[in-house]
Amino acid sequence: MPIHPLWIVAILVVVLIIFGPGRLPELGAGIGKAMREFRKATSEMTAEVTHATEAATAPPPVATPPAAPAPTESTPAQGSESASQSKR
Repeated sequence: MPIHPLWIVAILVVVLIIFGPGRLPELGAGIGKAMREFRKATSEMTAEVTHATEAATAPPPVATPPAAPAPTESTPAQGSESASQSKR
């Protein structure tokens, strides 16, 4: 439902009658400051949410697996166990 221009004019006339022509600039300045603060707060909140979702959806860094330790002489190789058992 669109706002009819006649309603806007009627609201402005009522405001002019209630507050008078001397206070209208003060009211306008107050409304302007409030709108600026609201826009600033919403843009900061949007930036925070965007930053938080980007950090949450970013894939973790890929860690390289540690290298397997080389077999030592004290540890028998996998094939040598079966060979030593078959000799017995």
